[in-house]
Amino acid sequence: MKIVKLTLMAIVIAFASTSCSKQIDAPADTSSTDQSTVTTLPATSLAAATELSTATSMAQTPVAYSITANTGGFLQALPNTYNQGSEKYPLIIFIHGIGERGNGTSDIDRVTRNSVPRLIKAGQFPASFTVDGNSYSFIVISPQFKKWPTAADINAVMDYAVSHYRVDVSRIYVCGLSMGGGVTWQDGYNYAGKIAAIVPMAGACSLSDTGAKLIAAASLPVWAFHNNADPTVNPNFTYSWVSRINKYKNPIVARKTIFTASCHDCWTKASDPNYKESINGVSMNIYEWMLHYKRG
Repeated sequence: MKIVKLTLMAIVIAFASTSCSKQIDAPADTSSTDQSTVTTLPATSLAAATELSTATSMAQTPVAYSITANTGGFLQALPNTYNQGSEKYPLIIFIHGIGERGNGTSDIDRVTRNSVPRLIKAGQFPASFTVDGNSYSFIVISPQFKKWPTAADINAVMDYAVSHYRVDVSRIYVCGLSMGGGVTWQDGYNYAGKIAAIVPMAGACSLSDTGAKLIAAASLPVWAFHNNADPTVNPNFTYSWVSRINKYKNPIVARKTIFTASCHDCWTKASDPNYKESINGVSMNIYEWMLHYKRG
């Protein structure tokens, strides 16, 4: 399969998991010339950061089903129009951090502490996004893992979603934070042919040269986020991944956004639908950016 980039105007085989770390172990290499934005991260609450109407938000419900031995349940969020036709929808697989691990049932609410599931729970995730004049609504599946997941775990969730929901298989996106950001990198290179784009946030995964080469060879779009002084996960992970992917001439230049902040949380800002960057002259958030890419 190949990646298809919509114009902005109209616009593998599984490899062994790479070593991952939750500790900072080297200073960040800020000398890279890769596409980058360095922005001061404001100390603001989620509610203050978003001004979206709750009237059009999605509903999120827990599902007590064990897709793999490592997950006992997940959160599903379906478009408001899901039961009104036969339309297929883009899919986001969201992967939580290490602090949100649990049994998938009585612990499932932990997954709503951060990022996309938190936005949905708060009624602050838009029901639809408009890109190039077309309206899209996401299916969002947020599994809860009992221990650090593997790329195979995430692939199993993707396969389950495709077989149980009306998923547009050309538009499957994976994002995650910290532990989940690390697994997003791993899933990206192990299953690049199935994924339309990835968004690792403070990804806890050291560079795999083979992984970077596979991502570039698959033309997998990447937009990675980190804080420049993250005390928990080394920001050099993000610098290294993006730099190495671009070294291997990914036709779609891997992006990174580095916030100026000394905390671990870059995901509240990164996943805020109101946070946008100008890309090729078009202002877009991560969800609008995702929708500019599809597999086909």
